[in-house]
Amino acid sequence: MTSSTRPGGRTARVRSAVLTAAGDALAEHGFAHLDLADVARRAEVGKTTVYRRWGNAAGLVADLLIDMAEQSLPRADTGTLEGDLIANAQLVRNTLTDPRQGPLFKSLIAVATCDDEAAAALHRFYDTRINEWAPCVEQAIKRKELPEDTDSREVIRAVSAPLYYRFLISGDPIDEPEAERSALAAIAAARAGNYARRA
Repeated sequence: MTSSTRPGGRTARVRSAVLTAAGDALAEHGFAHLDLADVARRAEVGKTTVYRRWGNAAGLVADLLIDMAEQSLPRADTGTLEGDLIANAQLVRNTLTDPRQGPLFKSLIAVATCDDEAAAALHRFYDTRINEWAPCVEQAIKRKELPEDTDSREVIRAVSAPLYYRFLISGDPIDEPEAERSALAAIAAARAGNYARRA
């Protein structure tokens, strides 16, 4: 069982320790080898505490995604659409190429393909991130950099989609120039009206 409320005191410390341990275990061994007893040992808490609060590995993963959404870095505000979306693309790139975060995200996405609770948590995570960054596009619309009917959320999705394709499908490198190209391509498509809101 998971909760989106943020506990306090000892409960918060236990949650933080367990989620950190779960993230480490996922990054090292993947979901197939995620064991709640091992997570409890890493977090230095009792096994019964972990089983009672999270129930199973999928529940633990779902709460980890909730925590990651809560802890995500705020969006950039450079004053230009290009600067903001390149910053967004570089943040995605840095996450996916990080030695710990990259394998962790692969594991989280893998779990979400076969568990409804984890899938819902993953959707909430990305919805939170899109909502965080969409104002970059909305500000650009106000500055007349983009058509008035531009769907800001679709533009943000378009920035990261090619990077996730490389990360999960093709295995091609995700370097800084590629991240910048992804952002610039999304901007060009938006300026051409390709991300107009649907009626």
